[in-house]
Amino acid sequence: MSQLHMMVTITNRNLTKKFVHFYEENGLDISAGTLGMGTAASEILDYFGLEGTEKIVLFHIVTSEKWKEIKQGLQQKMKIDLPGVGIAFLVPLSSIGGKKALNYLTCDQEFVKEEESTLKETKYELLVAIANLGYTELVMDAAREVHAAGGTVLHAKGTGMEKAEKFLGVTLVAEKEMVLIVVKKEQKNEIMKAIMDKAGLESKAKSIVFSLPVSATAGMRLMDELPEDQL
Repeated sequence: MSQLHMMVTITNRNLTKKFVHFYEENGLDISAGTLGMGTAASEILDYFGLEGTEKIVLFHIVTSEKWKEIKQGLQQKMKIDLPGVGIAFLVPLSSIGGKKALNYLTCDQEFVKEEESTLKETKYELLVAIANLGYTELVMDAAREVHAAGGTVLHAKGTGMEKAEKFLGVTLVAEKEMVLIVVKKEQKNEIMKAIMDKAGLESKAKSIVFSLPVSATAGMRLMDELPEDQL
């Protein structure tokens, strides 16, 4: 059996093509990328020989077995351990909304489903919906109908769109928006289903949604105080 993870890679923007090509060579054609900015203090940057440049943040879905293979390549071929190159890390996935989306996001990686999450006592989940550009309100309207709170939208660019028709039976555009919504664990399935039904692959949003376990939160007091009939 396998565990699914979201692999996050952060590197300088000028290395984007190099990293995307490396991942594609290793069978990870499907990704989402968004821009960021490094915030390390100047003395830290000087110590490691870094510059406060624009960063690219890449997201891939990998199995534990694929990560072992990728990690070796990142260290040996991409020299990710050298100062200034970047970092990559894993976040365990709780679930992916639908078998088609699972097959698409895992890019034919061998995967045998095990228990939903390795983190058993989490109270909250982070829902990540990846939608076509301009349709985030469709996603949020669906989520709000089942009492989700607000979300945060990130602009992203997808790769591997040509494979969408094979796995999903639809055509996707490269320009994407990622909607991040923190929800109570007991709300997760209902909200994911609402997004899939009303803003999923059959809609103009063409959303794919998955969830990540959240081990701790701050600023969620109002959600904690909502009565059960409003969850």
